[in-house]
Amino acid sequence: MGTDVVVIGAGVIGSSIALELARAGRRVVVLDRAPGAGQGSTSASSAIVRFNFSTHSGVATAWESYRCWLDWAGHLGHDVGDLAAFRRTGLVMLDVDAAPRGAWLSLFDQIGVPYEEWDSATLAERLPGVDTGRYWPPKRLDDEAFWEDSERSLGGVYTPDAGYVSDPGLAAVNLAAAAVAHGAEFRFRSTVVAVDKSGGRVTGVRLADGTLVPCAVVVNAAGPWSGALNRLAGVGSDFTVGVRPMRQEVAHVPVAQGYEGPAVADMDLGTYFRGEVGGGLLVGGTEPECDPLQWTDDPDGVDVHPTAAVFEAQVTRAARRLPNLAVPNRPRGVVGVYDVADDWTPIYDRTELDGFYVAIGTSGNQFKNAPVVGQLMAKLVGEVENGADHDARPVRFLAPRTGLEIDLGAFSRRRGVNTANSGTVMG
Repeated sequence: MGTDVVVIGAGVIGSSIALELARAGRRVVVLDRAPGAGQGSTSASSAIVRFNFSTHSGVATAWESYRCWLDWAGHLGHDVGDLAAFRRTGLVMLDVDAAPRGAWLSLFDQIGVPYEEWDSATLAERLPGVDTGRYWPPKRLDDEAFWEDSERSLGGVYTPDAGYVSDPGLAAVNLAAAAVAHGAEFRFRSTVVAVDKSGGRVTGVRLADGTLVPCAVVVNAAGPWSGALNRLAGVGSDFTVGVRPMRQEVAHVPVAQGYEGPAVADMDLGTYFRGEVGGGLLVGGTEPECDPLQWTDDPDGVDVHPTAAVFEAQVTRAARRLPNLAVPNRPRGVVGVYDVADDWTPIYDRTELDGFYVAIGTSGNQFKNAPVVGQLMAKLVGEVENGADHDARPVRFLAPRTGLEIDLGAFSRRRGVNTANSGTVMG
């Protein structure tokens, strides 16, 4: 038997796509340079499940995906052993001058995402020990203004259904195992070095060991290597949005009494944090303008060790918001590489090369949407391969769990740049 579709990348996105294409009856081969599923960017994900996005399609995708995480075993549809677990902790998005809550709460209202609006007094009551000061814009630690007291206070918007997935790597393994149960094949330690094409259509991919994998469809879900893969395929000439790899660190901080509060998105200080299984605190950054962005042209050459400077900046910002949080002297955390789109919004689309599709530009904020991204891409491939003109009339997906209609045009490679985005991993 031959191969219908080659999916390049076995992270949480690629594994989800493989599952849904296999469910649709296609013969799927997944190629990944790593020794197993979810061992690239996915394993470094903060795995926060939240709904704060700047487009209707973005919020709708997150809300539908939340229902999949709630019923993870049902979504997978097969017994795949130990399961990643969703922990419903809630999340509070603190007010920030750059993105007033009124600019995006209308999307929650349209879609039906429950939320509570908190003033500073409610924030202090619901998150004991929090500093409710408003410090915008975020500042470097060596800026004396960072340490100044605030005369203004902030509140936030609380979404009780948000939370996080306990083990992001395991989530990808679960999806891969379910895909295999539907007939998909995963080939690890396989590096793509060429994309074959004929008559304006993809015909297969070639591996570093000389193997040719013929196929009619290729899906690029290669994460930080996606831009390089596009160049191999000769696609991208009509993209209005580019992608580029960026190194990012996430800190793990021990907390003596544990942390039982909600996840906190704090763009006011340039940080976010959530609890961890076992009682620690995971702390990340929101790419504030005062910090240099760590762009890279070589994801393989990235230093995988956390640095003292970034660790101190991220954790000290979190400690400004949680004054009882101690800042350890030694950095501890993980390093990953984001596949960042120009407007921090993903590209789920076809390309100018017939049969070559992309699920790229996930910008560190699409882990949560992976269950539905697989469904979106399966729908897109099915429609376009059957003759639909997605560029002229974008495919629309009817979400089975929420009944929401998701316009895939919002994720087009040819879209107008999403100027409503936050300019950070927060999307």
